[in-house]
Amino acid sequence: MEYSLLVHLMYGCGLRMNEALSLRIKDIDFGFDKIYIWDSKSLKDRTVPLPLKLKQQLLSQVELVTNLHQNDVDNGYGGVFIPYALERKYPKSKFETKWQFLFPMKNISIDPRTKEQRRQHVHPQTLGRNICMSETIKRFQIKVASQKANLNKRVTSHIFRNSYATHLLQAGIDLRSIQELLGHKSVETTMIYTHVVSEMNKAKVISPLDF
Repeated sequence: MEYSLLVHLMYGCGLRMNEALSLRIKDIDFGFDKIYIWDSKSLKDRTVPLPLKLKQQLLSQVELVTNLHQNDVDNGYGGVFIPYALERKYPKSKFETKWQFLFPMKNISIDPRTKEQRRQHVHPQTLGRNICMSETIKRFQIKVASQKANLNKRVTSHIFRNSYATHLLQAGIDLRSIQELLGHKSVETTMIYTHVVSEMNKAKVISPLDF
């Protein structure tokens, strides 16, 4: 189920794969229905609306991770990687529930940076192998899923982010707002999607012979 939730977040929030995988419990604001993205690819922090359709699933995921974390602590683990110098400044923070990854790996592994046994977030390759593209429990690779859907196009995890931007444009959301939501440094990058929508709108033009 968590793989399905990950995919819905990538599309529903326009997240890059690594942004979705790096989410921590503290990044989900259920009070204001916001999701915080810290230090993304553009080195620009941002907030995006929390999809209300996913709110209950996210609450359930937080509860699942909270219970898993408590079990790890009871077994002598429970630490998680803390970025920058925060771990040195607040050494106990790595054991706090709020810092735990929202989508943790099923097994404890050794952190190559510290040699500590920790529960890392789901690996990108793991997500690629297990992405769920239907309402059933059955899981497919993205490539296999696209083939089963008879999509004769190149399909990758980034297509969910592209679809997010394209559908916002089609809904009439202004370009500057979409730029902020995507975390683009330059509006020129966001303008790529205007060309996509323009090409899609050409499909509405019909031959005068068919009038």
